[in-house]
Amino acid sequence: MPGISQPQIGPGPQRLTLRMNFLWTLTGNVFYAACQWGILVVLAKLGTSQMVGEFALALAITAPVVIGAGLSLRSIQATDATSQYRFGDYLFLRLLTTGAAGLLIIGIVCFSRYGRHTAAIILIVGLAKGFESVSDIFYGLLQQHERMDRIALSMIIKGSLSLGAVTSAIYLSGDLLLGVCSLAAVWALILALYDIRCGASVLRTPSDLEHPKVGFCSGIARRLQVHWRPSALGTLTLLALPVGIVMALISFNANIPRYFIEHHLGTRELGIFAALAYPLAAGTTVIGALGSSATPRLARLYADGDYRGFSSLIRKLLCLGLAVGVSGVLLIWLAGRPILLLLYQPEYGDRVGVFLWLGIAAGISYLASLLGYGMTAARYLRAQLPVFLAVTLVTAAGCAVLVPRHQLSGTAIAMILAYICQALASAAVIVHALTKRKLAS
Repeated sequence: MPGISQPQIGPGPQRLTLRMNFLWTLTGNVFYAACQWGILVVLAKLGTSQMVGEFALALAITAPVVIGAGLSLRSIQATDATSQYRFGDYLFLRLLTTGAAGLLIIGIVCFSRYGRHTAAIILIVGLAKGFESVSDIFYGLLQQHERMDRIALSMIIKGSLSLGAVTSAIYLSGDLLLGVCSLAAVWALILALYDIRCGASVLRTPSDLEHPKVGFCSGIARRLQVHWRPSALGTLTLLALPVGIVMALISFNANIPRYFIEHHLGTRELGIFAALAYPLAAGTTVIGALGSSATPRLARLYADGDYRGFSSLIRKLLCLGLAVGVSGVLLIWLAGRPILLLLYQPEYGDRVGVFLWLGIAAGISYLASLLGYGMTAARYLRAQLPVFLAVTLVTAAGCAVLVPRHQLSGTAIAMILAYICQALASAAVIVHALTKRKLAS
C-alpha cells in the first residue's frame, strides 16, 4: 500500500512516562496561555482598547481559517500507532493546506472594507498563524514519540520571546503592526531553529546509520522525507476532513460573537470584550488537561463495556468542571472590579457586569467541553458535526438578537445559550451511545 511507511531504524529518544508527559503538557500550556494573555495586557496598558480590538479581530478572522485548514492532523498523527503514513505525508499535506489558508485570508482581506493598516495587521497575524500551524505538525511528531517535554519547552520559549518582542515593539513604536511583525518573526525563528530540529531528532532512517557523519541540515532533510505521494495524501485527507470540519466549527463558534461586536459596536468595544474574556481561558487550560488525561481511561471503560465506570468518571469530571466554573464566578463576584483595574486601564473596570456574565458562560463551557471528551472517548466523531452546527446556529441567532439591544452583556448571554445547547446535545449523544451499547450487549 502506498500509505504504509518503511519502519524507522535505530533507537529514538527515550519516551517519557504518562505522568511526566502530563506535567510537561500542563506546564507548557499554562505558561504559553499566560504569555498570550500578557500580550493582551501589554496592548491594553501601553496601547488603547482600539489596538486590542484590532488584534482580536485579526485573530478572529485568521484562526478559524488556519485551524480548519489544519484538518486536525496533529491528533491523527499522534495516534498513528502503526505508522500508516510517513511524517513527510503529514508535513506535505499541512504545507499545502496552510498555503491554501493563506490564500483564503488574502481573499477575505481583499474583499473586506478594512483600512490598509488593519488589513496589514490581519495578513501578518495570518502569516504568524501559518508558522504556528507548521510547528504544530512537528508537535504531533513529538507527541507520537511521547516527548511532550520538547513541545512544552518550545511553547515556553515561544511564549517568552513573543511577549518580550511585542512589548518592546509596542513600547518603542506604539504601532500594533510592528508588534505583530515581531510576533511573526519570533514564531518563524522558533520553527526554524527549534521545532524542526527537535522533530527530526526523533526520526531515524537507514541512511543515518550508513552515513553518521553527514551534515546536520542534510540529515534533517533526509529524515523528514517530504515527497509527493498522491494516493497517501488523498486517503489522509479523506480521513482527516471530518475532524477538520468539526475543529473549524469549534473555532468559528468561539469567534462569532467577535464578528457581531465588531460589526455592531466597533473595534474599540471588541478590544474591551477580548480583554474581559481572556482571563477565563485559565479555566479552559485546566479543563483541557483534565479531559486529555481522562480520555484514554474513558475510551477503555467504554470499549470494555463498563458503562457504570464510564458514567461515574464522566460525573466526576463534570463535578470538577463545575467546581472550577463556580470558583471563577465567585471570584469575579467578590473581586471582579479590583481584578480588572489591576490588569487593565480604568475603562475596563466599569464592565464588571459583563465580566460576570462571561464568567458564567465560561463555567458552562467547561461542562460542555468535558462532555465533548466523553463523545470522543465513545468514538462518536461524526455525531459531533450536527452538535456543533446547532451551536453555530444558536450562537449566530443569539448574537443577532442580543448584541444590538444589550451590547456586550447581550454577547455574553448569547454565549451562555450556545454553551447550554452544546452541553445538552453532547449529553444526549453520550446517553444514546450508552443506551445503544447496553441494548446490543
